[in-house]
Amino acid sequence: MARSISHRPPPPTKPLDPSLRGYLATNADIVTRVTKPVHMADIGALSAQSDRPILFENIVEKPGFRLCDILVKNRRSQARALGTLPENYLRTLAYRLRQPPRGFKIVKSGPVKEVIKLHNEADWTELPIPYHKDKDDAPYVTAMNIIRDPETGFYNSCHAGTHAVGPRRGLISFVTPHSHVIMRKYRDMGMDAMPIAFVFGLPPAYEIMANFSGLHMDAWGEMEMVGTIMDRDIEMVRCETLELNVPAEAEIVVEARVNLKDRFKVGEVTSPSMYNLPHYENLPEVEVSAITMRGDRPIYRNHQTCPDTDHQPLPRLCHEAVLYNRLSELGLDVPGLSSFGVDGLGRIDPDAIAAAIEPGTALVHCQWANHEVGTLQPVPQVAAVAKERGALVHVDAAMAAGHVPIDFAAVGTDLMSVS
Repeated sequence: MARSISHRPPPPTKPLDPSLRGYLATNADIVTRVTKPVHMADIGALSAQSDRPILFENIVEKPGFRLCDILVKNRRSQARALGTLPENYLRTLAYRLRQPPRGFKIVKSGPVKEVIKLHNEADWTELPIPYHKDKDDAPYVTAMNIIRDPETGFYNSCHAGTHAVGPRRGLISFVTPHSHVIMRKYRDMGMDAMPIAFVFGLPPAYEIMANFSGLHMDAWGEMEMVGTIMDRDIEMVRCETLELNVPAEAEIVVEARVNLKDRFKVGEVTSPSMYNLPHYENLPEVEVSAITMRGDRPIYRNHQTCPDTDHQPLPRLCHEAVLYNRLSELGLDVPGLSSFGVDGLGRIDPDAIAAAIEPGTALVHCQWANHEVGTLQPVPQVAAVAKERGALVHVDAAMAAGHVPIDFAAVGTDLMSVS
């Protein structure tokens, strides 16, 4: 007899806030508000030490702005982003990702249009953009960005790190394959530039959806699905200088064009893993054409690029939900699923895994050797803490076999894959 498993989560108790400032007010009980004067140089270190959403209200060098970070670092905050409880978070996101795209509603104007700066007045170095490491040559933008597929019209989004190297100039690092597919489409159409909008300050559900990377480009873009996972209509407003629409409730929008012809060398790459690899990149240039923002001390959204901040969890959240859906399709009852970040050397922490294992945890999976940078994980320690707590252990040793000694019995795992 087939088991009866309900994959439909409880409905949200109330609608999610359409704006970041509304979200921070609604969830004030978990927000750390820093009202003392803080220098820009200290914001990254202070943010990285927080486990809660943090809002800097008094930035010494940028008194007209506020800055926030750490919106989705842990399950409690991730659940708040979807308006549910931590125990229902994974099931809620997985369920909403199975629903059709809700699209968005075009409006004539919105709060993000309260201040408009065009062309030479649009200086994005006036924004509170932090440096992310001591070797950065320029402030580093980590905002969600929006580009439009010229064939389908779908709105794709991601977080492409961008060096703000001048008042109206940036060098952008696209990592996601979908962004490169869209750039290639513009080139194939004979175009030298691609419109892009950098969007700062939205409820974190936008960012969760922006980091979806499964198959979808022929059916919808990430922005078409934001309303689906927020369970509400999303209002979009026309850009001032681009053929793009952007969220009307955003705090700040920077309009720009990506130069599709030329590349410029940038060294000491900033990354959330802190590998600083590759040692340099050849990046396309962006030229800023407009900045629109709220009039009342707009909130700049930062993602500090180091371990134990939002920058590592964000790409994993939709992956967890997609894996939940796949396992559920196979008939498995999946009460929970968690993935883990790494330290500055790319290693997982066995103590963090031990703390996350709950009664009933079935499996701990670990990669032994990373095929990109060569990091070796502490597999024996991971196996020990997992087995002490009654969980099975599977190790992917495909990249380790032939390079490091492997003694299956000594390692202590239950399952191992090699090729």
